Amino acid sequence: MQDDHGFPPARLDAFLRRELGGLQGGMRLHKIGGGQSNPTFFVHYDNRALVLRKKPPGEVLPSAHAVDREYRVMKALAGTALPVPPVLLYHAEPDVVGTPFYVMERVSGRVFNDNAAPGIAPTERRAIYLAMADTLATLHQVDWQAVGLADFGKPGGYFERQLRRWQQQWALSQLTPIPAIDQLIAWLGEHLPADDETTIAHGDFKLNNLLFHPSEPRVVAVLDWELATLGHPLADLAFNTVAWRTLPGEYGGIRGLDLSALGIPGEHEYLARYYRLTGRGPERQATPFHWAFAFMRWAVIFAGIAARAVRGSATSDNAAQVGTLAHALARRGIEAIDTPMPTL
Repeated sequence: MQDDHGFPPARLDAFLRRELGGLQGGMRLHKIGGGQSNPTFFVHYDNRALVLRKKPPGEVLPSAHAVDREYRVMKALAGTALPVPPVLLYHAEPDVVGTPFYVMERVSGRVFNDNAAPGIAPTERRAIYLAMADTLATLHQVDWQAVGLADFGKPGGYFERQLRRWQQQWALSQLTPIPAIDQLIAWLGEHLPADDETTIAHGDFKLNNLLFHPSEPRVVAVLDWELATLGHPLADLAFNTVAWRTLPGEYGGIRGLDLSALGIPGEHEYLARYYRLTGRGPERQATPFHWAFAFMRWAVIFAGIAARAVRGSATSDNAAQVGTLAHALARRGIEAIDTPMPTL
């Protein structure tokens, strides 16, 4: 019997007891809601708390939902200065839960799904944001060759390859015309930067993909590595800072909020901290290209969510509604080309 999890829990239970051993008590399985990508479950036993992430069922876009890559990069980062959850196993076959999946230890902590972090004192909210900048800087200083990720992607040429990839994703996802996405893709193709800097790029580095200590403003785990690859650090940085350039109604941005009263550092201060920690002088800092690229990605991602909702393979109940944000984020990308800093 599969129940509402999409697979027979008893089969997963038997697999985990065989592979991990020592599990006590009955298995409690709970699907985590709110995600738009790889279905994620809490798996609890009396003596162990685990997390399972699996590829979604049904038809998915090529190269998307690569749980094997998530598992590999977290395993490689274990023992570095960057905090990641301890990964335990990867299973490539569909015989257990219907698709490939991996299992990791559940780390205790807090996730802030609202960028305004309500209920937090301004001093702590500020520390949380600065910890996010510090963690991104730490990631980009990991020696990717030393940790065994030399073949995790191609060094150099990141934006050219990524633009081609996202253009293909857009072609596969498009349900209705969005001229702003086409305009962004064309502009980006004409303004590709010449530098070929390479780091580990998370690909989805934002506040709600960080797990914070239960009582301290300290990151204890970086989550959701589905889009990770070898890439350009400024792609991560611009993606991470789109919240400053979007309104609360545009997928939870902080533009227009009283950042000073909230304790949230302004975009200039946030960027300056990252640049200082990574030693980036003015000639190596983000430009309108990087934010336009970030917004193009966001827009195509939201278009993909809408497409998956139509195909029936989206993992969030509001996938179709969220898909409409593709229009709004594409317009923000056009805005970034001409006015790289928000005025609100």
